[in-house]
Amino acid sequence: MGNKMRVVFSWSGGKDSALALYELQAAGDVEVVSLLTSVASAYRRISHHGVREELLVRQAEAIGLPVHIVYLPTGPDMLCTNAVYEQLMDEALAGFLRQGVQAVAFGDIFLEDLRAYRERNLARVGLRGIFPIWKRDTRQLAERFLQLGFRAWVTCVEGWLGEQRVGCALNREWLDQLPSGCDPCGENGEYHSFVFDGPLFRRSVPIVPGQTVKRDGRYYAELYPGSDDPPP
Repeated sequence: MGNKMRVVFSWSGGKDSALALYELQAAGDVEVVSLLTSVASAYRRISHHGVREELLVRQAEAIGLPVHIVYLPTGPDMLCTNAVYEQLMDEALAGFLRQGVQAVAFGDIFLEDLRAYRERNLARVGLRGIFPIWKRDTRQLAERFLQLGFRAWVTCVEGWLGEQRVGCALNREWLDQLPSGCDPCGENGEYHSFVFDGPLFRRSVPIVPGQTVKRDGRYYAELYPGSDDPPP
């Protein structure tokens, strides 16, 4: 890889992460050495997205990158405060720094406060932030995601979007039917997704949809790992 900057990608498993990673790798001037994801320890699911850890691992394998998982304390008797979260992430990032990593990349688009928070935390460890899709038009980003051939499943939506908006494919029809006030990329947390195929992938990640549940004002659609075996 020569003198390319070594980068870790802060990975959610969703479409913004996938598109940002695609753009970063297409630029060709960095070496992405690992994905980095936080998982709720008690539930073994990706934070905020509700996707099972096993699917995250299969996704990383299909992309061809290792994934470093930071387990966040969760459950009835545990509380993951900002201080605890920052300590755990600092420890993980310090490990990457010792391996020659210089930066962490994110799929953030326009949330200034979040970017500033990330950059402060990175600076404390001695790293910098990279934001490949920063300030891009979110409708155009969503369209580009589909045009590139990515495929994703909507795994979580805010309650006001309605149960019918979750547990389905993220496609152009789904985007066209978003209500006014919903960002096309869900940048304000309106919805989350799991990407299972596309130009980053060496192979598709088989998924099996399950039931939908409502929890803490959001609808979550269960996803199970599917079989890698071809049909008879």
